[in-house]
Amino acid sequence: MGAGRPGTETVPSVDAAAGPAGPAVPRPRRPVEPVAGSGPTDGTGRHEVRSGTRSGMVGLAGAAVNGLLGFVLTVVIVRGFGPAGSGAIFTAIGVVTIVGVLCCVGADTALVWALPRRRTGARGDAARLLPVALVPTLLGATLVGAVGVALAGTLAPVLFDQPGGDGPALLRLAFATLPATVAMTVLLAAVRAVRPVTGVVAVQYVFVPLARPLLVLAVMATGAGVVLAFGGWLLPVALAALICAAMLVRPLGLAAGARLRPERRDWRTFWGFALPRAVSATIDASSLWLSVLLTSALAGQAAAGVLGAVGRYVLAGLLVMQGLRVATAPQLSRLLGGGRTRDAVLVYRRVTMMIIVLSWPGYLLLGVFAPGFLSLFGAEFGAGATAMAVLAGAMLVNSGVGIVQTLLLMSGNSGRHLMAALTGLVLNVGLAVVLVPRHGVLGAAVAWTVGIVAENLLAARAARLAVGEPLLTRPLLVAGALAGGSTAVLAVIAATVAGRGVAGLALAVALLLVGGALLLLDGRVRRVVRAALAALRPKPAG
Repeated sequence: MGAGRPGTETVPSVDAAAGPAGPAVPRPRRPVEPVAGSGPTDGTGRHEVRSGTRSGMVGLAGAAVNGLLGFVLTVVIVRGFGPAGSGAIFTAIGVVTIVGVLCCVGADTALVWALPRRRTGARGDAARLLPVALVPTLLGATLVGAVGVALAGTLAPVLFDQPGGDGPALLRLAFATLPATVAMTVLLAAVRAVRPVTGVVAVQYVFVPLARPLLVLAVMATGAGVVLAFGGWLLPVALAALICAAMLVRPLGLAAGARLRPERRDWRTFWGFALPRAVSATIDASSLWLSVLLTSALAGQAAAGVLGAVGRYVLAGLLVMQGLRVATAPQLSRLLGGGRTRDAVLVYRRVTMMIIVLSWPGYLLLGVFAPGFLSLFGAEFGAGATAMAVLAGAMLVNSGVGIVQTLLLMSGNSGRHLMAALTGLVLNVGLAVVLVPRHGVLGAAVAWTVGIVAENLLAARAARLAVGEPLLTRPLLVAGALAGGSTAVLAVIAATVAGRGVAGLALAVALLLVGGALLLLDGRVRRVVRAALAALRPKPAG
């Protein structure tokens, strides 16, 4: 989620036909609104959509693995430590997430925006952006980490229930490892921008989420408590940072003499985009954890544990969007930077349709069968069922606008996104302060929902103005009606017959599978499926 406002300074650009060693052509920044009649040929647009779809499917597969492993991790934590213990761990994770993104100061998104517009390799100018991104963020993270360690004893009573418990130790560990968290985040963004999507998927979506539950389980097997379990959650971060650094050596020409000394305009252009993004990135990445921290402070640690479990389910559905966003953001930046707005919008529409078709059925099932999903965590987590249903409705809106916030950011409009994110934050925090003390987890869910819906609708409006092309089209509306309507009907039937527990959920899934198989009997549906599969195959040479 995010956006940005284009500046007026000169930025390096590369002609689409130039190779890695081609000359950089400085050109004035200009608004990305297209002129009438501009845009590529249909063949070029189809090629870009095909390329985006193939990359998106790789990201989608990684997101599926990440979602599964994230669910496993949540089960391990809540089963192993209960509501209070898991609430303490989720609170510490929230601190790492919020403070870590804040210390990145938008540099990660700025790299995804800037690197695809530059030349890579030993003779390129892309490597110069690494010190621009890393030096300020690591210095800031080290300073914040040192202050946080020193003040851990003062901050712990605000965030944790038990005075003198594990809170101070959890906070000291979170702040001490902050530089590693920031390094991993920034380096992952660089990998995402200059390497095929398989690289970032392997590290972010497979290695880190696989290592975390294994390490937490190993700690639990020794009988250790929440502090060492949190250490197991943190350890893969440092390893991932080292892996990402190694993955950047070849594409950026770091071992072949690529110039690392930045020019003045590198700093000006990069941070002119990054600074507005810094605030909105913190809001975006910390949405769940901000709600968890507020709930912990206003309603207690056990309520925060329930909200953390609910939020894990709700955000798991966004992994579809996240996987597709990771794959297509550099492509959108390249297209928009080259003035190919219409191609970028074509990619946006295809990706958004995939998100709707794949996400809406899951969120409808999550809302209808919330008691069944939460029963897997234990009976004490059933209190979050209504909150989960409310948040599932918010995520229908979130996924319904697709990667609109990525489109807004990659067009250079971080300022516009900041305004949307700030509006959502103000509504979330303001309503939480009013609703959480009286309604607990449900109040937090309502506040978070209002913030999500407001931010996404404002971002969608800003993106429409930024690119000058319609985003909501008839095919998108039809896809939403079919995916949402059919799932809703089958879910209601299953809930009426078998209830909203695990049995009803199993029946609903079975009905969906049967319905999907029956649809494939229709020749028109089979043709659409074949066309989609054809788009995923590489184009033959020549």
